[in-house]
Amino acid sequence: MPDDAEREVPEGAAVFPLIPAELGVHPLLLAVLHAVVFLDGSAEAIVDPDAADEALQHLATYVQRLSDADLRRVREDLLALGSHAKQQGWPKQEIRFLKDFLANFGTAGEEKEA
Repeated sequence: MPDDAEREVPEGAAVFPLIPAELGVHPLLLAVLHAVVFLDGSAEAIVDPDAADEALQHLATYVQRLSDADLRRVREDLLALGSHAKQQGWPKQEIRFLKDFLANFGTAGEEKEA
């Protein structure tokens, strides 16, 4: 049996690229992005669509709870990720995912009332 380093990702599993720590993106944002890509982009043989949809709805609910300061940080991190993605030559759909992430999770442009 191969060790973890030799295992390949099964066909149909969506995986977000590993992001270098030097980019300074908040690790919890990266964890959420990786989860969203896996849940939303993996084939039915990998992830049950109904279970994935429910999990994604919960993730969206938690993202919508971010304070204004946290949302500003997420926006800055997403811009940094977008620049990194362009420099690395990522496919356009992956760059679009980063650009649209907050809008897709119901938080784009919203300011919370104090």
